[in-house]
Amino acid sequence: MPLNKLLQGDYTVSSFYHQIKLPLDIEISIPSDDPVRLLSAFVEGMNLSDLYATYDRIRKNQASPRQMLKIATYAAMNRIYSSRDIESSCKRDINFMYLLDGAPAPDHSTIARFISLHLSRCSKPIMAQVGTILLEIGEISGENIFIDGTKIESVANKYTFVWKKSVSKNMNKLTEKICLFCAECEEFYGIKVVYEDQISLHTLKRLRKKLYKIKEDENIEFVHGIGKRKTVLQRSIETLEEYIDKLKEYVNKLYKCGNRNSYSKTDTDATFMRMKEDAMLNGQLKPGYNLQHGVDAEYVTWLEIFSNPTDTLTLIPFLKDMEEYLPFKYKNIVADAGYESEENYVFIESNGQTGYIKPQNYELSKTRKFRNDISRRENMDYDPETDSYTCRNGKKLLAVNKRNEKTASGYKREVTTYECGSCNGCPFKKECIKGNNCKTPFEDRNKRLSVSRKMEEKRIECLERITSEFGTQLRMNRSIQAEGSFANVKEDMNFRRYLYRGNENVLAQSTLLAMAFDINKLHHKIMSERTGTHLFELKKAS
Repeated sequence: MPLNKLLQGDYTVSSFYHQIKLPLDIEISIPSDDPVRLLSAFVEGMNLSDLYATYDRIRKNQASPRQMLKIATYAAMNRIYSSRDIESSCKRDINFMYLLDGAPAPDHSTIARFISLHLSRCSKPIMAQVGTILLEIGEISGENIFIDGTKIESVANKYTFVWKKSVSKNMNKLTEKICLFCAECEEFYGIKVVYEDQISLHTLKRLRKKLYKIKEDENIEFVHGIGKRKTVLQRSIETLEEYIDKLKEYVNKLYKCGNRNSYSKTDTDATFMRMKEDAMLNGQLKPGYNLQHGVDAEYVTWLEIFSNPTDTLTLIPFLKDMEEYLPFKYKNIVADAGYESEENYVFIESNGQTGYIKPQNYELSKTRKFRNDISRRENMDYDPETDSYTCRNGKKLLAVNKRNEKTASGYKREVTTYECGSCNGCPFKKECIKGNNCKTPFEDRNKRLSVSRKMEEKRIECLERITSEFGTQLRMNRSIQAEGSFANVKEDMNFRRYLYRGNENVLAQSTLLAMAFDINKLHHKIMSERTGTHLFELKKAS
């Protein structure tokens, strides 16, 4: 072969050493128990009408939306997340070629657009389809759901934070400057623009219009550059323009923050949170999302993205969203201590469901230090007839006040204050009354307790449920299944950071991860002959 043929762009010219060999069908080269076959059959059984509705037209010579969903899910099953890596795999991997079924390999732009423009608009109905199929084949129970959350870092840069408290502080300083400026303009130019001591952005625009009117009437020309002196009117207008731009900037930042305390400039939906992965060991805040998983029989049947760094306020929206999309309703809600609140207890009960939520003081209450702490109300005797607590010294703490409190979510609860008549001369006073931030001298202080009676009742009821044999089994399965799903996603699937920006795109990528996790789990259960098992059994003591 002439060596100059190696320099041609058409490499088939120099490939005469190889001949066409049978078989030509790549399906024959794929093992019968390969998970790619399971994925293809699973997606073929899904109703993807919502996904197809996001397309204006579908070309015949391109991969269909169903095929795009297959290759995106299979890529996640094999820890491939970059659109360019998926494109490369579609051209080289026979499993991806099998999923494309003769269609040309899509380029990286098409794959990225599929996730951000199409899948992001229908990720919840697709996730509901996964849960429906798993219920139909008997792989999930449809009765017990284990809920847990984790924080995953956003693709935004680390040092792009905007703090709501800092913006509000600077906005107050700017408002003071604007008030002084408006007063000076009224005195110097004789202009009245402030009425009823209220200054808004509309007020500043009205003042700017009047100042430009003075410029036109007096035929004043503005100058710029070195060696030229600006008039007082020009300086006033330039200062006003600066104040208007700055005020717009602060208002826009506060609007983007909403109910959050921070956001990232390069991903405005991301909130700064403390992650478990702390490379600098200084509690560094990073932009991220709070991913919530609902797991049933080791499968992720529902998920949601939140900007709350804690899990307490995520439970109710999660349950409402799940009930809206899934065709079945879970009976038992199992969650850890991070979800405990009076509002969550009341909602679960009013929704016809049973809560298995571990109290926040459950682990602490088993310690000797907790049981010997006489200052805690849990270690005092409560008399429901007289509505009073009895302390270690035998004195009564009577209800002296009832007030209504509103939580961060707007929930109103009734809090009762109990107070001892007199703690003077009590030998247990130093052990019973704690805290050094009270303005009242320690000698004049009496023991006070603030208790929500409804919260105490719900906590006692839930404690009885989780300590029963069935409740213990559910708590054990929550630790294995819910936390195990995140361990699989972060460690086995090596997914630590989102590649897309915005809530919808992040939810779409999380849906692909959940589908990949479920297909892998179904494959492993089939191979190990564990299909149809929903709960792990408790180990019986010998």
